[in-house]
Amino acid sequence: MNKEYCLYGASGHGKVIIEILEAMGIKIDGIFDDNDSIKSLINYPVQKFSQQLMQDKKMIVSIGNNLVRKKIVNVIIADYGIARHPSSIISPRCTLGEGSVIMAGVTINVNTRIGKHCIINTNSTVDHDCTLEDFVHISPNATLCGDVAIGEGSHIGASCVIIPGKKIGKYCIIGAGSVIIDDIPDFAVAVGNPGKIIKNILEQQ
Repeated sequence: MNKEYCLYGASGHGKVIIEILEAMGIKIDGIFDDNDSIKSLINYPVQKFSQQLMQDKKMIVSIGNNLVRKKIVNVIIADYGIARHPSSIISPRCTLGEGSVIMAGVTINVNTRIGKHCIINTNSTVDHDCTLEDFVHISPNATLCGDVAIGEGSHIGASCVIIPGKKIGKYCIIGAGSVIIDDIPDFAVAVGNPGKIIKNILEQQ
């Protein structure tokens, strides 16, 4: 029997995860958010977080921002589950890390490793032998070709294409629609076709 789930984060992203869990036949018992003005999320009551309310439940952090998601995971002790939409196609020879969310229409092919607390968004494709480290977000309709590596916390924009064998560093941002034909170093922002680095995130702080 499936454990009941709770979510941390009452946002649009949370709405999508609620519907994934509903499609999986999983009962949702608890939506948490720090914003006192949010009272409900698509007819589920929203409340302040309490460790006691999580007892005997699995949790998903339903926040799209990779850094914020990591901060929450680092302070909350929880039994993290996996939300996988029934329409997704996932090879039995790949691995999915705890806390990760696989949305509708996703394809993940053989020998791919998805880290913890990743988001693989609607209709994206992750081909064979890819490696995604923890807290990665792959946006809708993105295509990762074979043997692509994505570093921790990186965000791959909607409809991006990353050609085979390329490596994206940690905490990178790849702009929507970009085509990446070269490796991208840590903390870089890259956009365009072909993708070009336009700035370094650390240098902007």
